[in-house]
Amino acid sequence: MARDDVPHLIDCSHTVEHGMVTYKGLPAPIICDYLSREASRARYASGTEFQIGKIEMVANTGTYVDSPFHRYADGKDLSELPLESLANLDCLIARVPAGAGREIDRLPFTEDQVRGRAVLVQTGWDRHWRTDAYFEGHPHLTGELAEWLVRAGVALVGIDSFNIDCTDTGDRPVHSVLLKHDIPIAEHLCGLAAAPERGGRFFAVPVKVKGFGTFPVRAFVMA
Repeated sequence: MARDDVPHLIDCSHTVEHGMVTYKGLPAPIICDYLSREASRARYASGTEFQIGKIEMVANTGTYVDSPFHRYADGKDLSELPLESLANLDCLIARVPAGAGREIDRLPFTEDQVRGRAVLVQTGWDRHWRTDAYFEGHPHLTGELAEWLVRAGVALVGIDSFNIDCTDTGDRPVHSVLLKHDIPIAEHLCGLAAAPERGGRFFAVPVKVKGFGTFPVRAFVMA
C-alpha cells in the first residue's frame, strides 16, 4: 500500500486517568497496581517482570457508548449490540458554530444523507474537559431532533459535550428516543474538528459486557 493510501486515524476519545471526573456526582476512577512489577519478580525468572493493573470505575467514565439497556430494562445490553452498529460506520460531522445556543434542534443534513450513518455533533465543548465549565450549560440535542434522526434512519449519534440531553431537569428525551430504537449513543467525544465532515468511518466499540448498558470506548474516525 502506498503511503498516500494509508488511512488517517483521528482519536476522538478522552484519556481515562486516575481521579478524573467525567460526570459530576459520579465517582472518579481508581487506577492502581493489582500486581506491581517489583512484586512480580518473586514469581518469575530472573530479569522477567510484569504489571497487572486494577481499575475501579463506574461505567460512565471517559468517552463511552450507551446501549438501550442503559435506559430500558428490556433493551439490548453491551454484549447484544451488533458490531455493525458500532464499527466501520460511514459518518457525518455536524459542526455547530460557537454562539449557536445550547439547544441543537436541526442539523445541516437531509434524511437521505443521514440514513445508515453515524452522526457526530461537534460543538467544541470538549475544550472544557477537566474543568468546572464542562459541567455547566453544555450544548445538547432536543427530543424533536432525536425523533427526526430516528425517522431518517441514523445508525449512531455522538456528541462532544457533557451530555446529549439537557440535564437541567430529570427528563432525558434524546436518550429515551434513540435508545428505544436501538440507536447507540456516544458521549464525551473529542477531537472532531480534525475529522472530515463526510467520508470518514467511525469506530466506538466497548467491551462485550453482559448486563451493562454503558462502557468506555476508544472512539476514532478513519479518514
